[in-house]
Amino acid sequence: MVLNTTTPTSELVTGDLAEAAAGDLDELIEDQEQIFLDRQPKSRAMYERAARVLAGGVTSSWQISRPQPVFLERGLGAKIFDVDDTEYVDLHGGYGAGLAGHAHPAIVEAVQHQVTRGTHFAQPNEDAIAVAENLARRFGLPLWRFGNSGTEATMDAVHLMRAITGRDLIIKIEGCYHGHHDSVQVSICPDEADIGPIGRPNSVPASNGIPTAITDLTLVATFNDLGSVETLLEEHKDQIAGMILEPIMMNAGIIHPTDGYLAGLKELLHRHGALLTFDEVKTGLTAGPGGASALSGVTPDLVCLAKAIGGGLIASAVGGTEETMSHVANGDYEMVGTFNGNPLSMAATRAMLEKVATPEAYERLGRLRRRIGDSLSATIEECGLPAHVVSVGAKGCVTFSTTPVRNYRDFLTVDDRFNHLHWLFQHNGGVFMPPWGKTEQWMISVQHDEEDIDRFTANFKRFAQAVRPLVANDR
Repeated sequence: MVLNTTTPTSELVTGDLAEAAAGDLDELIEDQEQIFLDRQPKSRAMYERAARVLAGGVTSSWQISRPQPVFLERGLGAKIFDVDDTEYVDLHGGYGAGLAGHAHPAIVEAVQHQVTRGTHFAQPNEDAIAVAENLARRFGLPLWRFGNSGTEATMDAVHLMRAITGRDLIIKIEGCYHGHHDSVQVSICPDEADIGPIGRPNSVPASNGIPTAITDLTLVATFNDLGSVETLLEEHKDQIAGMILEPIMMNAGIIHPTDGYLAGLKELLHRHGALLTFDEVKTGLTAGPGGASALSGVTPDLVCLAKAIGGGLIASAVGGTEETMSHVANGDYEMVGTFNGNPLSMAATRAMLEKVATPEAYERLGRLRRRIGDSLSATIEECGLPAHVVSVGAKGCVTFSTTPVRNYRDFLTVDDRFNHLHWLFQHNGGVFMPPWGKTEQWMISVQHDEEDIDRFTANFKRFAQAVRPLVANDR
């Protein structure tokens, strides 16, 4: 069956679930993958065409997914449409960039106005000032610079920590992703055989092409473990420039910091003359108006933003204290880029901050988040699934474990097949989510409504009913 805009939600399932559930988890996945493929012949043809001119048939390696990439055509509000003209509720959100949804009137108006007045000057403009003023209020950091991606923002933050301290070593968290520059391409999703002891993780290159000389400069600690950071600071006295981490881990589902962890990190690092950078590329505006920094009450030395701040356009930002950013202002460290503060991006970012990410919008996002969480939790209890819901702000995930995940090592124990099957049920039921299983989350935009949420929760209930016999048999 090909899903279209008139198909009732109750009819978005093909096949006899009771019969399918008699098989094992892999058979369920195989069945749902075939439904997935049958619904998207034009995507398949476009993928085959793309493979002749695009490396891997996609524009980013993260777009390669099983059983095939999905080629999209357009988006409007909370919906997106693929090249087969299938409508989806978009809970993918462009990996976190889509907090505004698609074609938000305020963003459209800002971009249309600016595009007729010039799209590039390589000079500052008033919108850049307004954006910096807004971010300073939200994040409690007075001075800002702009860039074009999360990778650029975290790269500048790492360089700046080294420039300020005159030290070479940095610390990152095992399982955190901070972009694809060399210094942080370490221990992102390392294999269990390579990770080393939990209190002293190995520095594992994320891929080929990262020299050992680089990985040796990046030390790895365990999330929610102050002791692992203190060990590194003691072993490398006066050599560590600083630490970069996601204040809420977003590369392993969602992992919250334990009480006092972030404040303890700041105190510990400062005691050793090192700096603290929060990578809020993913949490930024999505965790709340002032990101995880405001939620935790901990203000770092530097914060990195991207994704959602641009309202769907390319934009990133680095904010810092007077002391840290004075090294940029006086020329000690040159933070440069031809497209930094691009007028089109700044117009969209200003509209996002002033007209989209409003207090009213966050109240509404909170109501929708609670609607998802309450419904999923009820289904999990009803079907006896070994799972629980984790959420923050506009984002959430189902962790297929009965116990909380506190760090990357806990995350490794989660069976990814449940996540992949859930993703297939959502996709085949008209909800688009990130295809990377247990590593990713859903994201609500300011343009979603209760009907969109209910389509998602109905799909989850069908998934839960399909796997319920397997879970029962496993007990």
